Amino acid sequence: MIFSAPVSARASELIDLCRRKTLLIATAESCTGGLISGLLTSIPGSSDVFDSGFVTYSNSAKTRLLGVPAELISTHGAVSGEVALAMAEGALANSAASISVAVTGVAGPGGGTVSKPIGLVHLAALRRNMAPITRSLSLGDIGRNEVRMQTVEEAVAMIYELAGP
Repeated sequence: MIFSAPVSARASELIDLCRRKTLLIATAESCTGGLISGLLTSIPGSSDVFDSGFVTYSNSAKTRLLGVPAELISTHGAVSGEVALAMAEGALANSAASISVAVTGVAGPGGGTVSKPIGLVHLAALRRNMAPITRSLSLGDIGRNEVRMQTVEEAVAMIYELAGP
């Protein structure tokens, strides 16, 4: 199993909640490379609530598939709260989902800068007709896999928040 038992259990709770509320989920992932989608679809019955996943690792894919303006990326950088929010908006616009989550960050081991160090991740979650939730994680250089897994956990928590109790 790729995911720990507690992470899988939380994802299962999220799938059940979204099923009860007839909510559909879409993901827009960069640094996690599809792990959020992988976690959610590892849960039996997830087809009831998982609509689509976009893995937009390159800047051009973010623009082409999600409609993130190239100017936004050149102004703020791909690893920014602004781009994460635009990715979440694009996932909703290009799917039947009612909730989206988007992540973009620097997982390492390379690619970090002084202003955007390894372990910096920006996340955005959006539910139609609700205010978005945005967060940034400063995880530090804790290893590529750990950055990605902690990002997956935070993304699930953010979707859960928007889905409601």
